[in-house]
Amino acid sequence: MTCLLVVEDDPDLGLALRVLFTRAGYEVVAADDGQAALRLLFARRPALMVLDLVLPGLDGWDVLDRTRDLTDLPVLILSGRTSPAERVRGLRSGADDYLCKPFDHVELLARVEALLRRSNPEQWRGEYVEAGLRLVPERRSAVWQGHETRLSAIEYRLLEVLVRNRGRVVTTEQLLDLVWNDPAASGRERVKFAVLRLRRKLAVGEGPGDPLESVRGLGYRYRGDEPSEQPEASEPPEPPGAL
Repeated sequence: MTCLLVVEDDPDLGLALRVLFTRAGYEVVAADDGQAALRLLFARRPALMVLDLVLPGLDGWDVLDRTRDLTDLPVLILSGRTSPAERVRGLRSGADDYLCKPFDHVELLARVEALLRRSNPEQWRGEYVEAGLRLVPERRSAVWQGHETRLSAIEYRLLEVLVRNRGRVVTTEQLLDLVWNDPAASGRERVKFAVLRLRRKLAVGEGPGDPLESVRGLGYRYRGDEPSEQPEASEPPEPPGAL
């Protein structure tokens, strides 16, 4: 049975949503605050999340941000914030759909069905482990040489892209597209400063022991504990693999 996670702090609306989805044949798990939502997200691994934005403690924006560290599962924002600016922000922040309250029940079910049809069943990211490094998505942290450090959302996505393409150069343009969702590749200095922050947090400096190699004129490469080999400048880097 397809499992849906409903994140809604209004008890009456939360109950109505659970009844609606259960009658439609879904398994439903529910949370009324952001922290509980993240715990259920990791424990139950639902197929889709229906997310309110105004939540006690960790709000819906933070839940959406953390969710994208763990998975590409469909997220439908269900919110009383109806302005076009809020809807645009939700979609640009990683939500797949945005429906304003009050809403039509039939329309909500139709949107959920459409999102599930387009979803990828192999969408969860587990821990990434290799010599010297472990990425822990549920804590958004990296363990490097036995030392664990928490990362920001951008830092985590940047490191994940690099380590999942170990040994290959990922260009600055590709990093801006994959990490910052900036296919126009504006603001190239953001990549440089994010790598500097990662180096500080992993307690490494640029040099022989640095797992994050700068490749002049191209981009960056994760090399782990392996020695560096500079690529020929004329060789175009391969595109990053799927995350």
